[in-house]
Amino acid sequence: MGAVLGLLIGSFLNVVIARVPAGESLVRPGSRCPACETPIAARDNVPVLSWLLLRGRARCCATPISARYPIVETLTALAFGLVTWWVATRSGAASWPLAGHGLPHLAAVLALVAMLYLAAASVALAAIDIDTRRLPFWIVAPSSGVMLVLLGGSVLAAGAPRTALRMLIGAAALWAVYRLLHLIYPPGMGYGDVRLSFLIGLCLGWLGWGPLLVGAFAGFVLGALGGVLLGALGGGLRKRTIPFGPYMLAGLWLGLTLGESLMQWYRNLTGV
Repeated sequence: MGAVLGLLIGSFLNVVIARVPAGESLVRPGSRCPACETPIAARDNVPVLSWLLLRGRARCCATPISARYPIVETLTALAFGLVTWWVATRSGAASWPLAGHGLPHLAAVLALVAMLYLAAASVALAAIDIDTRRLPFWIVAPSSGVMLVLLGGSVLAAGAPRTALRMLIGAAALWAVYRLLHLIYPPGMGYGDVRLSFLIGLCLGWLGWGPLLVGAFAGFVLGALGGVLLGALGGGLRKRTIPFGPYMLAGLWLGLTLGESLMQWYRNLTGV
């Protein structure tokens, strides 16, 4: 069920990815061919399937349709399916923020909705940053508010107010680190990354200190590895041309899903 919802949301995310950076409305006009502006019929707007049946070309003028559309829809479907499974299985873990509090129905629903929203926002932001080297304010800032309400509501409904405090500390701490890096060397750290760090710290802090440390550190490690790889492939591609947002988001999800396990492995290895 989560995967089916993800396909539908993925179709909407394609609109977000195309229109938000351009400052266009998400509602009007309706879906149109970008080449000849012919309205797209409902039968040609079915996620993934329509692109396959049309063989990647618009029915109206045979203009090639970017493979990004089915890729975004497929990734969102996979993300929603995995997130739904993860939340359902994770609820029994001792490190789960809502564990030990009976996991009230409202708390569980809010946590699931929050993670699904985060998955959708992650796909949209990563795609936009790759395309435009920008992380739009009108996605990042509202997303922080949405996650604050949903995750904060989940832990309060579960009777775990200390977790809400940890969320705020995590968000403020990670924002401060990125803000300092931005002040030291603005060309190397865009302010969109600074805004995104608050959202990431909020979500990782919700899950725990271990995931926060792992997720924050993983973003830099993945960014460094990606920079080296792209530099080698691109003939010395300069670091400032590499969007950092996707690496930050990859670190976020690594921290959420494997952060506690990796931190425990580190403790066992070092005896800390």
